Amino acid sequence: MDFQHLSFPDAPLIKMPPPGPKSQEYLDFQSNTEGAAVSYPKGLPMALHKAMGATVMDVDGNVYIDFFGGAGVMNVGHSNPDVKKAAEYQLARITHALDLPNPARRTLVKMLFRILPPEIEKVFFGGPTGTDAVEAAMKLAKYNTGRIPMISFEGAYHGMAVGALSLSSGLQFKEDFYPLLPEVHFVPYAYCYRCVYGQKPDSCDLECAKYLEHVLEDPHSGVGKPAAIIVEAIQGEGGSIVPPDGFIPKVREICDSYDVLLILDEIQAGFCRTGKMFSFEHTGTVPDIMTMSKALGGLGFPISCIAFKKNLDTWTPGKHIGTFRGNVMAYAAGSAGLKFMFDHNLAEHSANLGQTMLSWLKEIESDSKIIGEARGKGLMLGVEMVMDKDSKDPAPELAAKVRSICHRHGLLIEIGGHYNNVARFLPPLVLTEELALKGIEIFESAVRTVEESY
Repeated sequence: MDFQHLSFPDAPLIKMPPPGPKSQEYLDFQSNTEGAAVSYPKGLPMALHKAMGATVMDVDGNVYIDFFGGAGVMNVGHSNPDVKKAAEYQLARITHALDLPNPARRTLVKMLFRILPPEIEKVFFGGPTGTDAVEAAMKLAKYNTGRIPMISFEGAYHGMAVGALSLSSGLQFKEDFYPLLPEVHFVPYAYCYRCVYGQKPDSCDLECAKYLEHVLEDPHSGVGKPAAIIVEAIQGEGGSIVPPDGFIPKVREICDSYDVLLILDEIQAGFCRTGKMFSFEHTGTVPDIMTMSKALGGLGFPISCIAFKKNLDTWTPGKHIGTFRGNVMAYAAGSAGLKFMFDHNLAEHSANLGQTMLSWLKEIESDSKIIGEARGKGLMLGVEMVMDKDSKDPAPELAAKVRSICHRHGLLIEIGGHYNNVARFLPPLVLTEELALKGIEIFESAVRTVEESY
């Protein structure tokens, strides 16, 4: 698959160290006029002007290789011509329709049923973000079961509204806004690099899943029977964590044993990101409810959706509403994006290129003093940085330095993880091997620079 023509031909190209003067002017204006919660420009100081494929250009003319992809939104690439054409066609017709049926909406629903498991027979569009999908999924679970408790996992990120934030584990997001929803409980995820049970993958018998079963079985666990368990089949913001093969199937088995609904969050890991259309497909597991957003909008048009088993479709009209649940532009762009994924076998490309990139990262890990583990699946990759490999003490400051050096040399990455010490790669899936290699070389150079000064 040749995606070279989709990106800027001269990436990376740094004409002046970022932020250049024009970018700085934009950054100053933003700082003076917008709220202090704006975050991404703090780590990647620049103002963007144009983007193509797996590359972006700032207002000073610097061209970067994009390993960030709008936090997993731009799966079919920036300015994808097929998707642009569909969006322009729709723009000339109707752009907002609440939840009234229309041709673009019907086309997207048909496309979704091409990729959803046959057990999933209903979809429902919500507000414009992944958070909205999580809120809708939680409401549907509670409505059907009549229960209040929810179980989520350590390392989880599900959104920023009160309900979704309650299901997210990161204290930096939530501790200033208590109280949130009551009766949300967290159990360990299968984070093998930092196993809370001190086990190794080859000797562990899925202790984390066993603990989840204990929580449901023991009347003195302190956890009431939940409406649902929500989980990412591959954790994103938690640090690009890929659990052992048996973990998600075991969670499904436990849910079935205790009559608990299973919600699988595919907002970041879905739509070919991990080498399958959905990350749960790697596990042979089917959820009761699933959440979708991000890449579903084709070129970043805001949209969210849940899909669920037909027996759960018990709610009545108006039980979940929202003004922007009818973004017809997103329907049109989403359909075109899915068609592009099919026509260009984007899942296979993601799987193959991701495996190649992971092998390069593993080579860097092998003789690096500060890389504890490189991991991932498809083009959802993470590199965990530590003070030293024996103690595994997290190194968030070193990760931030690596990000800054990468930025100055033409590569965009983001950091995340439990301790903000994981360099995260979520490039557009139209990334070429040539650009991937250039990006990894910049990343390796940044790591070596930080190691020399450490």
